[in-house]
Amino acid sequence: MTTRSRRETVVFRHSFRIKGVDRMLPAGSYEVVTDEEMIEGLSFASYRRVATMIMVPGAPPHRSSMEMFSIGSVDLADAQRIDASALL
Repeated sequence: MTTRSRRETVVFRHSFRIKGVDRMLPAGSYEVVTDEEMIEGLSFASYRRVATMIMVPGAPPHRSSMEMFSIGSVDLADAQRIDASALL
């Protein structure tokens, strides 16, 4: 099965929580990696999401390290919506 990874940077303007990470995360830019696999048997290329991960700074006292957490795409969208609505 063919897989691909897509990387994007998401920006949070406020501290936030996201399901799958056990602590409050500070405002800032975060790298999000989405793994997708090709749906076989179609006459055109189409992919389905199989995993979403976020890279976050390590918990104290290991702030210089990075951790990768598996998260839900809906949970990410909810956190972004809450962050954006806090600006209003």
